[in-house]
Amino acid sequence: MHGELKIISGSANPVLAEDICEHLGTKPSPVLRERFSDGEIRIEIGENVRGDDVFIVQPTCSPVNFHLMELCLMIDALKRASASRITAVVPYFGYARQDRKVVPRAPISAKLVADMLSIAGMQRMVTIDLHAGQIQGFFNCPVDNLFAAPVLLEHLRDRDEDFVIISPDAGGVERARAYAKRLGASLAIVDKRRDAPNQAKAMHVIGDVKDKVAVVIDDMIDTAGTLCAAANVIMDNGASSVMACATHPVLSGPAIQRLEESAFSEVVVTDTIPLGDDKSCCKKIKQRSVASLLAKAINNVHTESSVSVLFV
Repeated sequence: MHGELKIISGSANPVLAEDICEHLGTKPSPVLRERFSDGEIRIEIGENVRGDDVFIVQPTCSPVNFHLMELCLMIDALKRASASRITAVVPYFGYARQDRKVVPRAPISAKLVADMLSIAGMQRMVTIDLHAGQIQGFFNCPVDNLFAAPVLLEHLRDRDEDFVIISPDAGGVERARAYAKRLGASLAIVDKRRDAPNQAKAMHVIGDVKDKVAVVIDDMIDTAGTLCAAANVIMDNGASSVMACATHPVLSGPAIQRLEESAFSEVVVTDTIPLGDDKSCCKKIKQRSVASLLAKAINNVHTESSVSVLFV
């Protein structure tokens, strides 16, 4: 055992941290988070954590660099305060899209961020739906990559309809197949050609979507260009309606406007990233909570129980 369980929240998603604590029957430990006048971050843990099992809840969402630096400083503060074990609960792991060299003289950013967190003193990470599962290999500590599928599947099972699960690109087929298998639904793929970063042109649908409710499955929605282009092609192929399910609502740039004007009847996301007032006003977006999933993972890690029972 690693001492008393304690939860510390960064500034990225304090509401999710509060919800996790509610499931665990505890409260977040106090932490001072301030900025110096030049923008530097000041962190001070507000209670004794010596010998304790501490979990920091901090997705590295926008502003990504600020929240990443805040996470590193909280880890360092806990290390120097002699916490027994420091686990970073990072529901959304930023920089995960840069996981390999696709052009010369480019960084592998996901590896660099993994090294930063390890050097800061992180001893374990809990995350949800990494952009690529092999990123776990960038870390020299245990990584629990949970799946948001149970949360999103619960939403779909509430609807008694003839679904076809759609992967918006070839890379997401494995994820879409897992959803289709659990729903007993058919599978289709959108063939797309990417012209430039954050821009994609959907071409055609591989599979039968005619007169079915199409559900596009993805790990994140960034600018929503890929999803909205896919929705148009799916409807052109005769689907009765189209909806989207994604774990991480990054929703940057023109994403909200695109979703509002898109063919989607509904866009289901989780709360790995909080929705600001400008995003929550989009009536098509429905948000489901992963607090219970993360609370179970935290409890199992703390009690040295199996975490694999959550990998469904």
